[in-house]
Amino acid sequence: MSTAGHNQDPARVRRRRVEAGLSQVSLARRVGVTKGHLSLVESGGRGASPELLGRLANALSCEIADLMPPLEREMAGSTA
Repeated sequence: MSTAGHNQDPARVRRRRVEAGLSQVSLARRVGVTKGHLSLVESGGRGASPELLGRLANALSCEIADLMPPLEREMAGSTA
């Protein structure tokens, strides 16, 4: 599924949740959305609003940027 136009990187959201040891149900409850909504965010079927990204970052003890698509220089492997 295309993630063009989405604020989040679905794979990064899922990875952070798994690393935190949380189920979709548990994280969804913490951030105030349904499990289905979170599932769509993680699969790229739905974009996350800036507000939801903030709540996800808080619940996952990370920065909002950690949940967003990588910058072009990250994708190219640049260390600058």
